[in-house]
Amino acid sequence: MTSQAAKELGKWCDAMTGVEGSLGYITLLVISIVGYIYMNHGMQMNVSSKKAEGEDEIETPEPMRNFTAKQLRFFDGSTNENTDEPKPIYLSVGGTVFDVSKGRDFYGPGGPYGVFAGRECGAALATMSFDESLLDDVSACETLGVGDKAELANWLQKFEHYRCYPVKGRLVPDSKLPSSERTISMEELAKYDGNNQDSPTGEHLGYATYPIYLGALDKVFDVSFGGVEMYGKDGPYQRFAGKDASRALALMSFDPKDVENPDISDLDENKMKILKDWVKTFEEKKGYPVVGKLQRVTANPFP
Repeated sequence: MTSQAAKELGKWCDAMTGVEGSLGYITLLVISIVGYIYMNHGMQMNVSSKKAEGEDEIETPEPMRNFTAKQLRFFDGSTNENTDEPKPIYLSVGGTVFDVSKGRDFYGPGGPYGVFAGRECGAALATMSFDESLLDDVSACETLGVGDKAELANWLQKFEHYRCYPVKGRLVPDSKLPSSERTISMEELAKYDGNNQDSPTGEHLGYATYPIYLGALDKVFDVSFGGVEMYGKDGPYQRFAGKDASRALALMSFDPKDVENPDISDLDENKMKILKDWVKTFEEKKGYPVVGKLQRVTANPFP
């Protein structure tokens, strides 16, 4: 703007406002408003950006699960034959299962503590021993001396609060699992439908989460040993939990009339093969423990 034009604008502003030198005040006001809008909008954008970034970083944690000793052995850090990727490294300390994958140099294959990968090693860590007889024995932690128990507590504190290794669940010794030979009625089966969010007590004390039962063929599986996300509360397959899901599995159906109907007497050979394949997957691939035999209801021959 030229000097003459500025003078003319100044005179016009003075005439309109009745205040001498008003152009300078108006200019400062405009600058202040623009600055305020810029700063306020910029801060809002920054906060929104950080919020969005924070939301991207938040991951839904996996639910706590139960482990059998056999399942735990899978997580030894070795190469997964199916994916050619290294497996995670889990170990149990007094029954608490940690993901120590961040410490792969120590607990991975070839590491100084590699023998502990996929194992219960509470007693071994407490006594600083690599004695094989102390591995995979949770009960050995209960018979430790006072000093060794204090050392075990120190290891637990170190893993959880100093190393911040994620806790994945609890190791349930085979001796604590229900007998696979017991008979489970439909009424008993229905109690373990994945909706119980209470901390396990009584016979299930020491579990990370309450058992979730699923019947298939003549067997009852506890799918809380790795299947909580799928069969637990609000899981995509929870409709099968607490039920004899044989028919639904064989037909690969979510239809309530199949989920609620345990009858498999009318299934053809192909459908029965599908059901048996499911059972094989549960036993061999998933490693869900068999916790009983299913008591099937038969029709009364004497009406």
